[in-house]
Amino acid sequence: MNFGGTLRLNKFACFTLIFIVFLIIYWRSGSSEYPTDKTDLVNIKSLLKAAIFAAERGGVKVAEGKNHDLNVKSKGKTLEGANDPVTDADYSSHCAMYYSLQNTFPKLNIISEEHSKDDASCQNQEKIDIDSTPSEHVIIDQMNDEHVFIKDVTIWIDPLDATQEYTEGLYKYVTTMVCVAINGVPIVGVVHYPFATRTYWGWETKRTSTNIPNVQHIPENKEHPKVVVSRSHPGKVSDIAKAAFGPKTTVSPAAGAGDKVMSVVNGEFDVYLHATAIKKWDLCAGNAIIKAVNGKMTTTNGKPIDYSSNSAVKVTDGIIVTRYDHEYYLSKLQKVTAKS
Repeated sequence: MNFGGTLRLNKFACFTLIFIVFLIIYWRSGSSEYPTDKTDLVNIKSLLKAAIFAAERGGVKVAEGKNHDLNVKSKGKTLEGANDPVTDADYSSHCAMYYSLQNTFPKLNIISEEHSKDDASCQNQEKIDIDSTPSEHVIIDQMNDEHVFIKDVTIWIDPLDATQEYTEGLYKYVTTMVCVAINGVPIVGVVHYPFATRTYWGWETKRTSTNIPNVQHIPENKEHPKVVVSRSHPGKVSDIAKAAFGPKTTVSPAAGAGDKVMSVVNGEFDVYLHATAIKKWDLCAGNAIIKAVNGKMTTTNGKPIDYSSNSAVKVTDGIIVTRYDHEYYLSKLQKVTAKS
């Protein structure tokens, strides 16, 4: 009988078992990445559903608000000298969106453009039923669950984008927006139009809402691109766009960063150009959606935008958004700005 061979086998088995036990103990006690509580994780699919419900709840408040005294106030002036208004509808939408998300996911870090005037009444918002799916978005149920550490997630919300236009009755520009950023990268975006009762969403590398069209790439558009810019200061950006992209460039003013990004996503424009400072709650949701259709949003310096919770809320270098040919347009733009 070969006792030596048997002894060697037992030694190997014991060593392997001890090594596995050591790894398990180390993983549980020594590794900071081990989820000691199931609430340390969050399902991105659940966040997408919640983002849709939250944006639509805010949209209801925005739509209702037009029938009441808006109580318009000013938060100051933008760098271009335009008024930066806020209304009771902004606050009501914030209340519905922020606290419904917070009550559903208490550990989430949520950043909103607004702050409620009466936190006590806002905090009673009903939780979102993340086990249900918005009726027009049942395609979400076909998507796989994907869990991430909740500490890595930052939610950016804009309770009412295009407030100035809202006060003027230009409701087609008005949106409510929610964005899910993971480690500073926008992954899920929701843009809701309260007055068209239309909601767009995108989950990068996964899917988009079925109402986002499949826009064909037309290389010839680079010879005569259609560019959308802010209606609050179109002059300077119009000159920059035509100098960069050529005299055949068509420049059109519009309002609301959410609407302008969606106009590129939906193929109405080739480029969205913004030359001055802009806040991240205006950008994050659209940034996620443009990425979900393989487009791109960067600063005018070509850098990605960091949406981490500890990052600055303002992008100071301007932005450029395209669905196709981003590097081409960016290089043309940088040649012009380098001369100025």
